[in-house]
Amino acid sequence: MRKIQEKQKIWYENKNLWKTFAPLLFNQKIITAAGDEIKQIIKLSGVRNGGKVLDLCCGIGRHSLELARKDFKIVGVDLTEEYLAKARRKARAEGLNIKFVRDDMRRFCQLDYFDAVINIYTSFGYFDNPEDDRRVLSNTYYSLHKGGTLIIDVIGKEILARIFKPREWQDDNGRIFLQERKLSRDWSWIDNRWIIIENGKKYEFEFGHRIYSAAELTALLKDCGFKSVKIFGDLAGADYDHNAKRLIAVAKK
Repeated sequence: MRKIQEKQKIWYENKNLWKTFAPLLFNQKIITAAGDEIKQIIKLSGVRNGGKVLDLCCGIGRHSLELARKDFKIVGVDLTEEYLAKARRKARAEGLNIKFVRDDMRRFCQLDYFDAVINIYTSFGYFDNPEDDRRVLSNTYYSLHKGGTLIIDVIGKEILARIFKPREWQDDNGRIFLQERKLSRDWSWIDNRWIIIENGKKYEFEFGHRIYSAAELTALLKDCGFKSVKIFGDLAGADYDHNAKRLIAVAKK
């Protein structure tokens, strides 16, 4: 078996990682789910029809496209050009007017422009320096109109403590996907090793990201200027309790 191993200090800039795992990250079930997720996001955010929304770390644009179909004015930002190219092709095919921008979330800021910012699907906490997380949230704060809303969707520490598995695997139509996880840095970080075995080849990537509890994320958001933060257990607005599936933070400027 041929082994293709990728180790890169700045993992989120690794084009091969995102390309290799795209079929798993954006399978048909996940793409289809975007429709219901956007209905829930609109309700949680309170953004009005026709409002300006920033889809931060938009990936292939599954949420941006759904919002544009509902006549919202959308800017999608991501660092992976291949994902953005796919999103642009889909938008053009449907005649949707969406601005897709390749940029680093630590840099992108459009002062006092958006009614809502969404950061969905564990797309926060990628950076080794915690000050970079603060920079991202400050950018979103200044990008929002007064009264605007930021929605962040991640896996919370409390959820990980309940469901954590150091190893698991799945068979996706003959594509074998293996995951190894290790908690580190006093429960503030998770190290991941992902392996795909497909057509006699083995692809291996290592990466890590910061994890937050509800209290930690709330404190950080308020420290970055947000006047109120509500925490939910899913995009439908469930309580953040022992049954929570996700850590959803809804922050108001």
